[in-house]
Amino acid sequence: MIIGLTGSIASGKSTVSQMLQELGYPVVDADLVARQVVEPRSETLRKIEEAFGPEVIRENGSMDREKVGAIIFNNPASRKKLNDIIHPAIRAEMLKQRQAYLDAGFKTVVMDIPLLFESKLQHMVDKILVVSVTEQEQLRRLVDRNNFTEKEARARIASQLPMSVKEAGADEVLDNNGTVEETKRQLMRILANWQTYA
Repeated sequence: MIIGLTGSIASGKSTVSQMLQELGYPVVDADLVARQVVEPRSETLRKIEEAFGPEVIRENGSMDREKVGAIIFNNPASRKKLNDIIHPAIRAEMLKQRQAYLDAGFKTVVMDIPLLFESKLQHMVDKILVVSVTEQEQLRRLVDRNNFTEKEARARIASQLPMSVKEAGADEVLDNNGTVEETKRQLMRILANWQTYA
């Protein structure tokens, strides 16, 4: 079984991902893959350099994220060009890692994809687990954790699909408003219901 793990900003998805890893489940992490595909001398980085020029590559061969960010900021055409290079590379690498775990004999693989719904990647997984919190809790965590003002925090939350939309598309919703212990208990119950084994 391929489990798609997702949530919204500050929902606690990383905590749940960590719990799954501790239980022995292999996790393919989309954020990590996004960094891996643009490592120095990668094919993806070569394409980015081709598209945006040598000035987006630092002396050490890594991508200059600030320069790339400045180019695509407020420029939808450039952003699309970048996404058209990066997104297929990320998807291909995620599928490669998923297959490697299956080939190694794992029966269940977790795909940790923050923008699962936004990127329409539901087809890559069998079951979707959404980590959910109330907007008040999201706000509180963002303000505490990232030192955002309430206005900045609200803007970040608004930039993602509403939690209700994600919940509607989920096979199971994990309510992460309580303690870590409560979250773990819910997770164990969901995994038992799905009869998945690490």
